[in-house]
Amino acid sequence: MNPADVAQAALPLPSADVSLIALFLQAHWIVKCVMLGLLSCSVWVWAIAIDKTLLYSRTRRSMDRFEQAFWSGESIEELYRSLSAKPTHSMAACFVAAMREWKRSFESHARSFAGLQMRIEKVMNVSIAREIERLERRLLVLATVGSAGPFVGLFGTVWGIMSSFQSIAASKNTSLAVVAPGIAEALFATAIGLIAAIPATIFYNKFTSEVNRQAQRLEGFADEFAAILSRQIDERA
Repeated sequence: MNPADVAQAALPLPSADVSLIALFLQAHWIVKCVMLGLLSCSVWVWAIAIDKTLLYSRTRRSMDRFEQAFWSGESIEELYRSLSAKPTHSMAACFVAAMREWKRSFESHARSFAGLQMRIEKVMNVSIAREIERLERRLLVLATVGSAGPFVGLFGTVWGIMSSFQSIAASKNTSLAVVAPGIAEALFATAIGLIAAIPATIFYNKFTSEVNRQAQRLEGFADEFAAILSRQIDERA
């Protein structure tokens, strides 16, 4: 072997900048678009997570306050008057909807109460469905990012690796110093995809469970209140 070649091989490889910013700047424009899109999705996921955390906390406190007032012995009529004068959500909205149908039936001087209980149950079910829809809003975004994020990142990785191989073929150099930066910037897209997808999946599962718990709580109150109104209907019939 030529001594000059041996000496050249013994020299340290030229260092390449593999910082995150450099990896982004050196990436192909398609890979850059993928990275920026995934970063935007990640920010969106965290914004939704913060908003939903505050929303579910407010809803739980609202339910607690309403149940405390409802079971405190206060007159149902007084509670209805205090709640019907302002916009309500959650359990209070279900109560107001049922009481509004109750009062409408009696104010119309209906002689038959056979269908009143069914109408009350229907309006409460509609109110619960609207509340669940409000609680589930934008959860589909979390599910989409959680399922599609890794694949979008993988697309950026595949494209980056193809570009890296094209550069290797053009330079006709397969040394680690030439290969490593291109592979690193390609894998960076997958890493960003996982950064967006993992929190989205965790938050989606957590919030779905929270929505189910609050929905069961609403349905339980609706059943109890329907039973109370059913007894009063039987007394007036």
